[in-house]
Amino acid sequence: MTINVLLVDDHPVVRSGLAGLLSATEDLVVVGEAADGEAALASAGSLAPDVVLMDISMPGMDGIEATRTLLDGGFEGAVVMLTSFSDRDRVTDALSAGAVGYLLKDSEPEAVLSAVRAAASGHAPIDPRVAGALLPSRTPSPGADLSAREREVLDLVAEGLANKQIARRLGITERTVKVHLGSVFRRIGVTDRTSAALWARDNLKN
Repeated sequence: MTINVLLVDDHPVVRSGLAGLLSATEDLVVVGEAADGEAALASAGSLAPDVVLMDISMPGMDGIEATRTLLDGGFEGAVVMLTSFSDRDRVTDALSAGAVGYLLKDSEPEAVLSAVRAAASGHAPIDPRVAGALLPSRTPSPGADLSAREREVLDLVAEGLANKQIARRLGITERTVKVHLGSVFRRIGVTDRTSAALWARDNLKN
């Protein structure tokens, strides 16, 4: 499967380095580049990439606002933040805006490639160095932070349904299912659907 990627960063040298890294693989294709949030919205709308690698600090519209606007507008791909910021506020703001993943710019090249593939497959790639920012200050009730739709998706995963079947059952697109799953994974602290299904069976008893 070919994964189409949009690179968003205000530094040409960063975009060039990422383009070279991704283009050296057989399954990742860079379909476009953007230097700011406004350009990212236009490019994502016309190119419909599977994954957007998004910087945070950029002139004009920053990456967090661009991510929120993009997803509010119906974009069905996955957004992964790639930034130098590891503070709690930016991490939580980015994920709240709808990003499914968060990586630091000093990550190993293979970690970036793995994150792009994971995001395209519906997983939530989070750099271990910022994962602590996602830990709640108190222990909530299991599933308390899940939206009604996220619970529906998680219940169907626990029943063993594939993304395409879940999409058909709920009347949504398969990409939307992946976005919901990414959010679910972050909220319950897992990285794959098998672990999510086991978590649901243990914690969401009807």
